[in-house]
Amino acid sequence: MNKKHILMVDDEDGIREILSEGLSAAGYRVTGASSVEMAMEIVIKDRPDLIITDLQMDGADGFDLIDELKTAAPDVPVILLTGVQLEQNVVGAATGGKVVSYMSKTSSFAEIIAKVRSHLPK
Repeated sequence: MNKKHILMVDDEDGIREILSEGLSAAGYRVTGASSVEMAMEIVIKDRPDLIITDLQMDGADGFDLIDELKTAAPDVPVILLTGVQLEQNVVGAATGGKVVSYMSKTSSFAEIIAKVRSHLPK
């Protein structure tokens, strides 16, 4: 069986590892990236079916990253998972509609899995 591929972009190792483990246990193939450059390389070499990305990363603007990801893979849904508290309509306006969903890092794992499944059926 071919597992759906999720790219997890976050500069915090702990967040990336916990989510990767949980998503792998839920039946997905997960690749982690800690930088914009690494994320772009993965999108080009091993195109994901879904991207989960942080907004604030060291040395990177999350909105620029989303623009780059959507330019390279316009059909791949992007979920924004961030510690920054924003209103959903603000996220939609700021990303030009390039993000299918916005979630807080304080969301439960069950909520994150449900959101992933809604955009990426098994």
